[in-house]
Amino acid sequence: MSNEEIIHKLKPIITTYAPASAALENLNEESDFIKDLNINSANLVDIILDVEEAFGITIDNTSMEKMLTVKASIEVIKEKLSEK
Repeated sequence: MSNEEIIHKLKPIITTYAPASAALENLNEESDFIKDLNINSANLVDIILDVEEAFGITIDNTSMEKMLTVKASIEVIKEKLSEK
């Protein structure tokens, strides 16, 4: 799965939890969930749970702690998909 395909699947998940003021049209690999998209830590956990469901993967706590940017999330998703 390419980075673009992963971002395409991530965007609707992120949109659900991001405030309306978030710059989602500029969502890219460098986007930081907290700094750029104003997503709070509680919603970040919800995003990770939705990512697990959407991609059919399980994300452990160590990997979860890394998922602060879109790029880091893509890397974790790819790693977990390769383990399947």
